[in-house]
Amino acid sequence: MLNETTPVVAMAILYREDKFLMQLRDDIPGILYPGLWGLFGGHLELDETPEAGLVREVKEEINYLVLQPKKFRCYADNRAMRYIFHSPLTVEVEALQQMEGWDLGLVSPEEIIKGICYSDKAQESRLLGDIHRQILLDFIVSGLMNDE
Repeated sequence: MLNETTPVVAMAILYREDKFLMQLRDDIPGILYPGLWGLFGGHLELDETPEAGLVREVKEEINYLVLQPKKFRCYADNRAMRYIFHSPLTVEVEALQQMEGWDLGLVSPEEIIKGICYSDKAQESRLLGDIHRQILLDFIVSGLMNDE
């Protein structure tokens, strides 16, 4: 259940060519979903709006400026309160500068349904974080990506 110490985060669903940009999280103890694929984003700073936090986090993680993020939904559990936004990825993946995480890449809806994706850097398939997978499945069903 949520309480005053529950982390509040903003996360981005970034999509391009019917695929979703995901980050293979570092495989280190003490972080949520270590070694799993997840969405970009992170903790909000004091008095920061979810939109501003999302833009800041994505800029810090991959040096990409999210323009006009659109709110999708909120997801809350005992791990975090998550504000989810979506936006098209308007550059090639190769133009991104990965500054956090182990790997990044475009993940297909089929891989999301299966819950597993291959990483070139890890040289193996890795699972998607359960909440990240659920968020993307919900987004795919919503049809919002096709409305862009």
